[in-house]
Amino acid sequence: MSAAAASSASARPNGAASLPTTAVPHPVPIIRVAGSHRQVGEQIGEAVAQTVREAVESPPVSLPSGRTFDQQLALAAQYRTVTQRHLPWVVEEMDGVAAAAGVDPLTLFAHSIEEIWYEPYAAAARGRCSDLIAVAPASASGHVLAAHNNDLAPTEEPGTVAIEWRVDGEPVVFTLGIGPWISVGWNDAGLWLGGNELAPNDERVGIPRLLQVRDCLTRRTPDDAMRAALHPERASSYNWVFAHATQGVVNVEGSATSAAVTRPDERGLLAHTNHYVHPDMLEFEGDHEYAGRSDARYREACRMLAEAPAGKITTDGLRDMLSDHTGAPDSVCRHPDPAAGAQSKTVFWCVSDLTDGEIEFGRGNPCNSTAQPYRFA
Repeated sequence: MSAAAASSASARPNGAASLPTTAVPHPVPIIRVAGSHRQVGEQIGEAVAQTVREAVESPPVSLPSGRTFDQQLALAAQYRTVTQRHLPWVVEEMDGVAAAAGVDPLTLFAHSIEEIWYEPYAAAARGRCSDLIAVAPASASGHVLAAHNNDLAPTEEPGTVAIEWRVDGEPVVFTLGIGPWISVGWNDAGLWLGGNELAPNDERVGIPRLLQVRDCLTRRTPDDAMRAALHPERASSYNWVFAHATQGVVNVEGSATSAAVTRPDERGLLAHTNHYVHPDMLEFEGDHEYAGRSDARYREACRMLAEAPAGKITTDGLRDMLSDHTGAPDSVCRHPDPAAGAQSKTVFWCVSDLTDGEIEFGRGNPCNSTAQPYRFA
């Protein structure tokens, strides 16, 4: 049985510091796949073949440390060997994607390793995002609420897709991302995965963090998902946010070799953006210049959550916070501002009430977007 998912007209006006709007973007397509790991990979590869080919076949803008592309593939092969040893089914899925899209599997795998594509860190500006969490006593009716904005280059937005994954013996999973690459997701065991890209200075050859997302979403509890995220053979780490309908929220600020775990504060609030916040993790910051810009979003997200009436925060309220433009261009709702050197934008957003199992998401900025609902069957 397929889960119900449809679009609804629910565009929002701009938040604070009003910005010009563009036409409301068209809905995100929902791809439903089922079968073995190889089969779901092939089904995804067929559905997003154009996005995959554009990513893999476009010449790289630059190669780190003066590497040739052949050297880049040789390095990627080392990451693939570690991943094959510990998560062979993830490699199997990606190979299925490559076969169906008609691209070289090692080249596709290389494009799944964020760790090898940017140097110095400040030049990357790839995945920037904001997470806001509200639980009791902050949320209405004590529900577990989660919200996420995902910021990338505007050229990435057309590749945004939602995927419903059905693999025998695993929870049903629903994800949002670009092509086959997952940024945020849920499963029917009640788990939500969000998080933020960091710039750890201790990266190493290992399992790419981007592919660890898939593994984490097969887990049924925040603690088990955290153990998957902190795999001892990981190449680096995101700041991971795991929330569950009944088992709480865990925020994991990680690097390749260390991590600090936090939870919502006594008010039931948590926010995170794209820099290290925990005192024990500050030494792992590899992009101090960008950390200041990320901190502007972080402080604004914390302020909005703190100023919301206690016990009254809803998913609608969280979407309003996602739509805020205070401090633009370094705002929670991000729009391109070439004059200020800001090239990225919010390419998709989501809010969810995990207690009720309700998900809303949309392409583009949450301030001017069509909300699409999803609920597991």
